[in-house]
Amino acid sequence: MSTAEEDRTSRRLAWCVAHLLRHAPDHVVTDMIGRLDRPTRKYLCRDEWLSASTVTLLLRHGSEEDRHYIARNPRVVGRPLPGLPGPTRYARRRTPPELLPVLRAELGRDPDDGPLTAAELVGLLRRHGRRGPRVPLDILALPYEADPDLLCAEHARQPLPVGSVEALLMVADLPPESVHALLAAGARAEAGRSWHRPAVRAVRIGRVTHEELVTHVVPARHTLLLGHLPVRESLRWTLPEQAGMQTAVQRALRPLGDDPRLWAELLRHAPGHAGPLPALVAAVADDALPEPAGAGRPGPELIRAVRRLAPTAAEPTGEVERELALASLAVPMDSALEDIRWVRDCLDRGLLTGIDVVRHKLPAC
Repeated sequence: MSTAEEDRTSRRLAWCVAHLLRHAPDHVVTDMIGRLDRPTRKYLCRDEWLSASTVTLLLRHGSEEDRHYIARNPRVVGRPLPGLPGPTRYARRRTPPELLPVLRAELGRDPDDGPLTAAELVGLLRRHGRRGPRVPLDILALPYEADPDLLCAEHARQPLPVGSVEALLMVADLPPESVHALLAAGARAEAGRSWHRPAVRAVRIGRVTHEELVTHVVPARHTLLLGHLPVRESLRWTLPEQAGMQTAVQRALRPLGDDPRLWAELLRHAPGHAGPLPALVAAVADDALPEPAGAGRPGPELIRAVRRLAPTAAEPTGEVERELALASLAVPMDSALEDIRWVRDCLDRGLLTGIDVVRHKLPAC
């Protein structure tokens, strides 16, 4: 039986470790978790500041006791645990009766006659995945034959719609290689406002960590946009998830240092580069990229994302508005959430820099 002092020490250590692991690489997180004693791991699993990638690695490499404590952490949202979104929850889903006649006409047979073959499943997912994951989830509620190799081959040949990829990540019990393949075939995928949903969903349900997302997502411009995803009405990063993703992207961009020429080359080649971000950064650092052919100019969202990820951002614009924004830092809002929204808005509009916020924001907490 531990004493009260030992219990307080374990709780403080777990709090410090949780903050440290928020910005650590995956191999450091895994090594650190293995070094903790049992009481400290218990408090770490219950910590409110636990990052998404740390939760994923705890579930992947931890014990059943770790899963027990994480499942009862109210701050852990969306992980594949009992009562939370994931294969266990969606196993109870039933296909709506009104969808069955449509599927019967498309298949040429009754879905109740036998499980869907892999080819039939791919065909249905291609037809019904363009308006979000709801209908693909209804299709995946039917019995089907799982063939991850064929699924990944079809996705590599012609990318599945975004809604179908998201549904497969949520429901299908795919191996890690298949999950990476579903995230790695986005270079020829349809462009639209929902392209980011599979990546966000994969992190939120514990399929991948932020670092694995940076390694496998293609094209590279999507990874840069995920590092500073614009505010959208649909599925988007929470603030802790956004911080973890931005840290992982900045770690991949570290070979560029603070050389403005390399950052300009990154922005020039990013629109047309079909590979992952680490390969693009390595080629830019080695000056081994040919001239981009017909890639077009980078869009405003990509320029904004690279500007926020660069170690030395451009000087903020605006004169009167900037002075007002600086003065507002000394006037706290009614709640911390309102404070966060206002500061993020000023950063996005280029009125403030991160250094301004650190120097002038009150109160310090």
